[in-house]
Amino acid sequence: MATGYMQVYTGNGKGKTTASIGLAVRALGAGMSVYIGQFIKGMRYSEIATLETLAAALEPGRLVVKQYGRGCFIFRDPEQADIDAAATGIEEARAALSSGAYGLVILDELNVAIKVGVATEDQALSLIQARPPEVELVITGRYAPDSILAAADLVTEMCEIKHYYQQGVQARDGIER
Repeated sequence: MATGYMQVYTGNGKGKTTASIGLAVRALGAGMSVYIGQFIKGMRYSEIATLETLAAALEPGRLVVKQYGRGCFIFRDPEQADIDAAATGIEEARAALSSGAYGLVILDELNVAIKVGVATEDQALSLIQARPPEVELVITGRYAPDSILAAADLVTEMCEIKHYYQQGVQARDGIER
């Protein structure tokens, strides 16, 4: 039985979700099954379309992708429905971790969900504690709490040095969304 570890991809730079999806592709190529739960995100980003196509080509259940967001909170505060969606995500992630079906579980933007108050640090820590030793767990998102960083075996911080958003470039299909 292989040993799984707990990884965190955080920081204000671009590429956290992209890195986790790259890891998912690598894991699938090695015969592992993958569960991806996206918190905050509810829009149909390009990666979702590709992951759905990939999942359809695999045996059922090898790649499961769920979204627990109702949109970004840039222009509004979270509502009770957002908190409820995140709670569903936490419970489904717990089930995925304990099911024995997945070698890799990715909880995308969970750190942001904690920051904006739709999930709690205690919920995240309980998921980390529930991780069986053979399951690789990845948590992504800016604002990783110190307790999650301390629980991780690997932490990668994406650091923004320069970004074209600062020159007014909007998110582009296939690159940022």
